[in-house]
Amino acid sequence: MKKLYTAALVAFLFTNCLSAQEELKVQEKYTAHNKGKFFISWGGNRDSYSKSDVTFSGEGYRFTVEDMVAHDKPKGWHIDYINPSRITIPQTNFRLGYFINDHYSVTVGLDHMKYVMTQNQMAKVNGNINIGSEFDGTYNHELTEMTPEFLKYEHTDGLNYVHTEVSRFDDISSLFKLPNTDKVQINLTEGLGFGFLYPKTNTTLLGKERHDDFHTSGYGISAKAGLNITFFKHFFIQGELKGGYINMQDIRTTQSTTDKAAQDFYFFQKIISFGGVFKI
Repeated sequence: MKKLYTAALVAFLFTNCLSAQEELKVQEKYTAHNKGKFFISWGGNRDSYSKSDVTFSGEGYRFTVEDMVAHDKPKGWHIDYINPSRITIPQTNFRLGYFINDHYSVTVGLDHMKYVMTQNQMAKVNGNINIGSEFDGTYNHELTEMTPEFLKYEHTDGLNYVHTEVSRFDDISSLFKLPNTDKVQINLTEGLGFGFLYPKTNTTLLGKERHDDFHTSGYGISAKAGLNITFFKHFFIQGELKGGYINMQDIRTTQSTTDKAAQDFYFFQKIISFGGVFKI
């Protein structure tokens, strides 16, 4: 009988222990762990660029426009951000990511920026042009107006940075005394990325026929920091500051494959995006 009581007591304690563990699992918040979660986001950006020396070359010419000034082409708050037929018109950001553990994620993404040379700016030109045009001559760092006839140059559909990122997330909700992160959670995030540039470059050069086509042109690297606010476990808004370096040495400029441009510059993005996080 004593052995029977002992066995019953052990069974009772074991059952209670399992029950307590199950209750703990039930009570654990969805936001307590990230490992195994997927997320997707869509948003918009504003961009700024450093000055850039852009070298144009082809049969009969090779010259550099020094310290070219360029800007972005913002759309503002607009329905085009979610209009499938016009979704490439605004400056947008897409991300698809996966948490490999509670703090680190890997993403693939597309930053659809727009780069527009400031038309009619005065810039120094250095090199030679000999193609039988009104622009023929030797330029020795000569201050020249960037008229549309001489040069129109923009990556407006767009300056497409296709990349992968590794990012870290840290829950800082306790700093804001948020008691239930399944309702509102605040995360600090930082990341590094690299990828390739696939711009659609719209160019009119030295009176030649306009060219506007997609072409793999170079590579980019980037770093970012941001704040992620997650609502009701599955929805988030994220703001980021992102900077990087772009190097494009094979940019198509005319209908001829022998004509090309090369440039490198730094960029800075301000991004706001909306998304969802879930487990499959």
